[in-house]
Amino acid sequence: MSRNSFLSFALSMILVAVGLAASFMPAESASELLTRARRTLGALPKNMETAEFPVTLERVELGRKLFFDPRISVDGAVSCSRCHLPALYGTDGLAKPLGAHDRLNPRNAPTILNAALQFRAHWRGDRANVEDQAKQALIGPPSFGNSDYAAAMMKLKTIPGYTQLFAKAFSGESEPVTPDNWGKAIGAYERTLVTPSRFDDYLGGSENALSNSEQHGLRLFMEKGCSGCHNGPGVGGGIFQKFGVREDYWKETRVSEPDKGRFDVTKDPADLYVFKVPSLRNVEMTPPYFHDGSVSSLAEARAQSRCKTAGRHQLGAPRHSLRAARRGIA
Repeated sequence: MSRNSFLSFALSMILVAVGLAASFMPAESASELLTRARRTLGALPKNMETAEFPVTLERVELGRKLFFDPRISVDGAVSCSRCHLPALYGTDGLAKPLGAHDRLNPRNAPTILNAALQFRAHWRGDRANVEDQAKQALIGPPSFGNSDYAAAMMKLKTIPGYTQLFAKAFSGESEPVTPDNWGKAIGAYERTLVTPSRFDDYLGGSENALSNSEQHGLRLFMEKGCSGCHNGPGVGGGIFQKFGVREDYWKETRVSEPDKGRFDVTKDPADLYVFKVPSLRNVEMTPPYFHDGSVSSLAEARAQSRCKTAGRHQLGAPRHSLRAARRGIA
């Protein structure tokens, strides 16, 4: 038996042993489940501001205008909202979004809702936060497509009203219309896009906010290891993981050119096919799935996740129970 085969066999035996042991454990009470869920997931904040990136009325007002304004892009057709539509829960419904001059972006546009909770931005984590993402989008060829920041700022200054709004939002600065302040303003708006649900009522102490089926799904979600990666208030977005631990992911997603993930950022072989674990908030409303948008249904995405991610997910859980859990989170 090869070393890999032995490790796979050993892992399977461990999972079976864990499953058998769990079957003899006393049933977890409703209050114990709530306590464990609070510890594992935690509640959403009122907004997602930090000491470095405060949420002020002036910045939010400016950021909201900028978020929906296409005039700063090179072709006058692209705004942040082109890829993050409110009607589609902060996504665009495409496998890969279209930027300036209809250039195809390399990866799926994830929802912007609750995105500021995540520890990095972008699937490969090559943006520090939502502010950095907004700033760099200005000159990204498949995004706004501007040749440089100076060209983008010149456009802003020629649009009536923006100079005054920047001065109001960033008072005391001699030159408030800057790429950094563009990112801070849009980031301030995005940090208000928090979407609490019945799940948060539940985490707040209202056990009846989730049905019995939803609570059972939540219990399975944690017991089967899903919460090992999808944890925290965002139910994900806090770590990187390799996509394709058990086998090559593209064999299932059927993409012709596999994305190398963080490897293209770090050049570290350990980062080959590594991506940020996505948030599961509003997940039923934000297809298609995965970094390449290759999967259109959540049922298929879940089935493939069982095959592609770490062994602790192998046992899976009844689909109806996990669907119930998702309804509570959405």
